[in-house]
Amino acid sequence: MQQLITGIHHVTALTSDAQKNIGFYAGILGMRLVKKTVNFDAKEVYHFYYGDETGQPGGILTFFPYQGLVGGRHGKGMLNTSAFSLSIDSLDYWTDRLSKFDVNYKAPQERFGNEVVIYFEDFDGLGLELVFTDKDKRLGYIHGPIPPEHAIKGFFNVEIGQEGYERTAGLLTEQLDHTLIAEKGNRFRFAAADAPGNYVDIVCMPDSLRGLSGSGTVHHIAFATPTRETQDQARSRLIQRQLNPTPVLDRNYFTSIYFREPGGVLFEIATAGPGFQVDEPEDQLGQSLKLPAQFEKDRASIEKALPPITIDLSKYE
Repeated sequence: MQQLITGIHHVTALTSDAQKNIGFYAGILGMRLVKKTVNFDAKEVYHFYYGDETGQPGGILTFFPYQGLVGGRHGKGMLNTSAFSLSIDSLDYWTDRLSKFDVNYKAPQERFGNEVVIYFEDFDGLGLELVFTDKDKRLGYIHGPIPPEHAIKGFFNVEIGQEGYERTAGLLTEQLDHTLIAEKGNRFRFAAADAPGNYVDIVCMPDSLRGLSGSGTVHHIAFATPTRETQDQARSRLIQRQLNPTPVLDRNYFTSIYFREPGGVLFEIATAGPGFQVDEPEDQLGQSLKLPAQFEKDRASIEKALPPITIDLSKYE
């Protein structure tokens, strides 16, 4: 039987400031702004996509910048931490870089015996980690402010907080082609493929409050599926599970369906293609505001409503 879900596609979060968001992720973290568009469900709001050279699934972090949005709260029923994958030799470089830009971080810790992890947060309080590993052979963005050997390669894992792991685990293993590959204490790791960029950690935190949406929190996580046909098959599975997925929605760079998993996190299943080069070539990704065809007639009013931003990364080199 064909595997319908192949790993993580992207993670989408909420931020309170578009310009600061670009400075943090394209500047301090050195990710490529691969697409500058708008929220297809709220066209007065930007949608930024950050990733590697071409925006490959498994490494795309996106943001809806709602200017002045109040802060949310990490907790149960929420994806609390998104972790990036880096070379095992990059630890000293990144501790120095975070310190240089006054980003507070926790002391490095070991996880599952072969990962060195640093936790920190962005200016909104979004939970982030750097995972230093020798398991990841992907290349990051080689033309940004970070030397290629130290560049972020993509995601390593995501961390979902839940009362207990069983119901979410059941969905991952029975409908979304994941397998339990490791566990320690209250952390249970699942993967559609045993490689960085695919790991979903469920952390049991029964004594924590439920998370609240707001800036500094994750809006949803998207899982990758190869084609529209596999997406339709995955949707049929979810309907049989009575999870009420949305119809297929066209997001220009992929098609999507959305549904709530049993613990409350919004899940998406997104196709691997057509990708981010459908409306601008690779060497120009992220440079212009791109709108779906249905919004082009409103371009003037949309551009007027969006806050002005600049992309000058010289001070982050």
